[in-house]
Amino acid sequence: MTEDTAPIRFDERFDETRVAEYLRTVLGDELPEGPIDFEQFPGGAANLTYLARCGDRELVLRRPPLGETAKGAHDMEREHRVLSRLWRVFPKAPRAYHYCADSTIMGKPFYVMERRKGHVIRSTWPPSLVNDDAARRHLAEELVDTLADLHLVVPTDVGLGDLGQPDGFVQRQVDGWLRRWDRAKTREVVDMGRVAEMLSASIPEPQSLSLLHNDFKLDNTMCDDGGTIVAVFDWDMSTRGDALIDLGTLLAYWVDPDGPTYPIFGDEAVTMTPFMTKDEVVERYAARTGFDLSNIHFYEALALYRIAVIIEQIYARYAAGQTADERFARFEPLAPILAAAAREILEA
Repeated sequence: MTEDTAPIRFDERFDETRVAEYLRTVLGDELPEGPIDFEQFPGGAANLTYLARCGDRELVLRRPPLGETAKGAHDMEREHRVLSRLWRVFPKAPRAYHYCADSTIMGKPFYVMERRKGHVIRSTWPPSLVNDDAARRHLAEELVDTLADLHLVVPTDVGLGDLGQPDGFVQRQVDGWLRRWDRAKTREVVDMGRVAEMLSASIPEPQSLSLLHNDFKLDNTMCDDGGTIVAVFDWDMSTRGDALIDLGTLLAYWVDPDGPTYPIFGDEAVTMTPFMTKDEVVERYAARTGFDLSNIHFYEALALYRIAVIIEQIYARYAAGQTADERFARFEPLAPILAAAAREILEA
């Protein structure tokens, strides 16, 4: 095992012999001779990610989670398409090599991408960053700069000028996440309906139709020992639309012990606010992109609303017995907390 992998969880196993034979067929000479061994990247809360090792060659396989998934989410074909092109101009996007639409091979569609090595930071700082405030400040700056640089990519330059439907994107986000809430909710939360009404009444005009990651946050990136970002992962919801959607997500997840998303990360989550405040995030992003961020509170509230739905979707799968991962049991109280925080931001 490597430092970031583990044995495959029992309920997330697949036919390793069949997948190995398939990889031999589609990748051909790119794989050295010898057996292909599989391990699992145990982090993350949705898509399942595996390591395939053959000799000294390592590849990553990504597939959707167990059970029924929301339409448009966990889209491996979309993720493959974006990553098979974006790496040419945005080096922090890993290169994707192959997409398999045949769900009989691995249980669901999946794709194969290059392996990047570094630290994915979720609940604890890696040893190299624990006592290095300068490196952690550098990581904070890297997060902002990486997002800004993505938004400055011209979609047509990488063959992604037809990705998504950017017209009316924000309105569809509000409407779509409300529908997803109605399907996923395990109980009524009054604030979810109130926030949806407030957001719908104040849809801003986009300043840029940019490439969006659509779930940009610290634990969807990988950094080296010095805090430099070496990869951005989880592109299954990437699209084109209002760039500030991504910035709102980054702000909503900007880890602060006093912030509403802090319980998502566990009792010992890393904190970002000592190294860069949210105001500094907004200032740095504005300086790099030239965008007007006077309405950024709308986007942060929308992000909190969306996170509440995602958390509830994950918890609902656990409650229905579709996954045995006990980490998800603690998600039960989070949607009401996030909804209340979004309402407070919009009412301020």
